[in-house]
Amino acid sequence: MIKGEDITVNEPPSVIDRRLLEDLANIARDAATRIIMPRFGRLSEGEIRTKTSPSDLVTVADLLAEEFIANRIRRLLPDALLVGEERCSAHPHLIDEAGKAPLAVTIDPIDGTANYAAGLPVFGVMLAVLDRGIPVASVIHDPVTGSCALALRGEGAWLEDDTGSITPLRAASPFASIREVTGKIAWRTLPLGDTALADHNLRSMTGLWDLRCAAHEYRMVASGHGHVLAYSRTCLWDHCPGWLLMHEAGSYGARLNGAPYHAAVPGRGLLYAPDRNSWEMIHQALALSS
Repeated sequence: MIKGEDITVNEPPSVIDRRLLEDLANIARDAATRIIMPRFGRLSEGEIRTKTSPSDLVTVADLLAEEFIANRIRRLLPDALLVGEERCSAHPHLIDEAGKAPLAVTIDPIDGTANYAAGLPVFGVMLAVLDRGIPVASVIHDPVTGSCALALRGEGAWLEDDTGSITPLRAASPFASIREVTGKIAWRTLPLGDTALADHNLRSMTGLWDLRCAAHEYRMVASGHGHVLAYSRTCLWDHCPGWLLMHEAGSYGARLNGAPYHAAVPGRGLLYAPDRNSWEMIHQALALSS
């Protein structure tokens, strides 16, 4: 049941706990170690192809890593619906099923494939567990550093490095002025109601960046190294992991119309800020249409 900005689940708690979250993190680590990193910077031209556009790439590493991850998750969570980016290209109905399934796992085997294919070390493995469309566990793994950003619904968000050391994640403090803002805003594709106003305010901000990789953008802002994130495209495998990570790190996020992000409810865009007041300030500054 969805009420306003809150989503209430009238079902038993998810089966996901810290032990299973660590198992999922280990699956992401193994995929990175065995498949992704050995091919990084070594792909041949025939191992890279386009999908929907020249910038929408898939590599042999994406396909092999997703298959590896899916097979491991089937053994770990045999009743889960698996919603992988590459599998959904052939079976798009899985996206609709994810919002209704008692248990689903989204898989983005390599987020930031364009960077990966270009030899740029800015890409990640993203996993999220959904309980009837609601993210309850999140893994965002950086294959280059070996660190994992992890979140469990109601238990916070933290970074675990390759030695096992844990650092709690906390979003940045609220800003008082648009001029203080840093982060990622997909201004080219967001529905800006007043482009002149939005352009003025965007130019006033301290610093905006685009890493071409939601995995690292979410990790940066959940760590407090940025204030805002604004996306127009909101695929489940990109944003279910980030949604939970940001909220458990203390950030405020919502669709452009103010509704929560939920796999079963279509909507437009996603905007995050340190708190509700900051969110409203950014929404107004960009004259965002819902």
